[in-house]
Amino acid sequence: MLKMIAMLGATAIAAATMTMAAQADTRTFPASFKTQDIKTNGVSIHVRTGGNGPAVMLLHGYGETGDMWAPLAAELAADHTVIVPDLRGLGLSSKPTGGFDKMTQAGDVVAVLDALHIDKADLVTHDIGNMVGFAFAAQHGERVKRFVLIDAPVPGVGPWEEVLKSPLLWHFRFGGPDMERLVAGRERIYLDRFWNEFSANPARFTEQAREHYAKLYALPGAMHSGFAQFAAFDQDAKDNQKILASKGKLTMPILAVGGEKSFGPMMATVMRAAATDVTEGIVPDSGHWIMEENPAATTALVRAFLDKGR
Repeated sequence: MLKMIAMLGATAIAAATMTMAAQADTRTFPASFKTQDIKTNGVSIHVRTGGNGPAVMLLHGYGETGDMWAPLAAELAADHTVIVPDLRGLGLSSKPTGGFDKMTQAGDVVAVLDALHIDKADLVTHDIGNMVGFAFAAQHGERVKRFVLIDAPVPGVGPWEEVLKSPLLWHFRFGGPDMERLVAGRERIYLDRFWNEFSANPARFTEQAREHYAKLYALPGAMHSGFAQFAAFDQDAKDNQKILASKGKLTMPILAVGGEKSFGPMMATVMRAAATDVTEGIVPDSGHWIMEENPAATTALVRAFLDKGR
């Protein structure tokens, strides 16, 4: 049976939301990190870089931006060159009307690495970032040393069709001009649904974090871009199946991580359908939002896996 994200009761969600306490901002990168905008494929990708040593790229998912990775980036920068882009259309990257299939976005990854003169990197990805990272690794496996995928399926891979049947994932088919009109000015309401229902404890996705991301998703074109990420899934599934058929499974070491109260061990099941060297990992006491709910455990899992490759 597919272990999907547990739905929280409306009463529990409301109570947790009412009791949220203000916490320190965990989305601030160390002062040593630099930001730049890298032009690629007709878009501008906003990138944070810091640290020294072997390169590691962190790719975010929907409902957040590259800011989610600030605590992990600070830890890894001690002995890594850390690269944190915002995906096209999201965060402070530019907002194109198209190009949201993951093979195209893999080209954005290539351009960022080339602009930074980085030949090889470890990858750490979450949610939509998993899908972009997979497309990059499938096409450019020689440029990926180790790959950590966290708590989201990959279109067309493993139990993808079963995943699509979950009623929690109705938003995969939600999009288009009318839907954009419905959420315009109500981005916070729409996003709260994800932050609440996909958390083991919604209070851990703080009010401060919600305000931060809601403002970024209210930028012109951001919600269109978010919907377009999901609308591309059918094409992504076809592309992934085609490249796996032609090039075979991924061969780099992979850590497939699920939140204990979310995908859990299913992440390893997904990746074993598409990779030959897969290690299972679980973030305890966490739902989908691993860097909000249990950043310490997430960081420890990622650090231990990447250290094996050094």
